[in-house]
Amino acid sequence: MIWRVFITVIWLFWICLLAYGIIAARLSPFYSIIPACWLIFLLYWWITARRVKATAEKQSVESALAHRIPVAASWFIMADWKLRYPMNIPLIPHPEWVLIAGAVICALGLFETIWARRTLAGNWSADVTFKQGHELIKTGPYRFTRHPIYTGLLMMSLGTAIEIGTVRGLVALALMTIGFWIKLRQEERLMMQHFPDQYPAYRKEVKALVPFVI
Repeated sequence: MIWRVFITVIWLFWICLLAYGIIAARLSPFYSIIPACWLIFLLYWWITARRVKATAEKQSVESALAHRIPVAASWFIMADWKLRYPMNIPLIPHPEWVLIAGAVICALGLFETIWARRTLAGNWSADVTFKQGHELIKTGPYRFTRHPIYTGLLMMSLGTAIEIGTVRGLVALALMTIGFWIKLRQEERLMMQHFPDQYPAYRKEVKALVPFVI
């Protein structure tokens, strides 16, 4: 209960930060698209978080912290535009075509996450858990990657890193990648235990994050 309240407060804080970004970014519409994508994502996750199946098996707090800490650090760095040297060193120039590319990547990532979340339905969980009546989903975006929600979130983070254009954005992207890689490895160990025949075959057929690559 305490953890849910904490997460709710953090999400509300994020929504306020992103809303401020939308209001402040008046010089170019492309600066507004990315904060808007994150705002839509957070609101959608918040609304649908309770529409899940009951938990049958849950990971330990220590295991959860292993992926929560780098992901939380990533979100903090991404939102804190006041970080100083070396985080503010510029790396990516901002001609209009770069802003367009970042916005398109972020929007496509948002589409991927929502599509995957709707496909996963009640089997979804914020933590590494096994649900009562858990199903192995292989339809929709799960035909192309085993963890399309993470793929979409990393695309959104990549688009955000392009918009930020400094070391801060790349550090945030790297931390989120590390956190999701740890989490997906934990999830796959759990799925191998409960689907010992189906999941190994699924792993051979479908890549984890990038279709046909990794």
